[in-house]
Amino acid sequence: MSKDSLPEIGFLRLKQIIGDAKAHPKIPPLIPISRSAWYAGIKSGRYPKPIKLSQRTAVWHLKDIINFIERTR
Repeated sequence: MSKDSLPEIGFLRLKQIIGDAKAHPKIPPLIPISRSAWYAGIKSGRYPKPIKLSQRTAVWHLKDIINFIERTR
């Protein structure tokens, strides 16, 4: 999934952000980083904080991820 193929508004799950090579079909990463590095970056304030939908479900605002990608380029 490239940044250009994303909708204008919505939410992303973690696999849509960091990708999943084991999924069928494979999900390419928007931000190529490991899961543990992603959560360490959230803790340090580098990456956007998630919105918790339930105890085991977190999402991120699409606009926050796009803004992060644009800032780091």
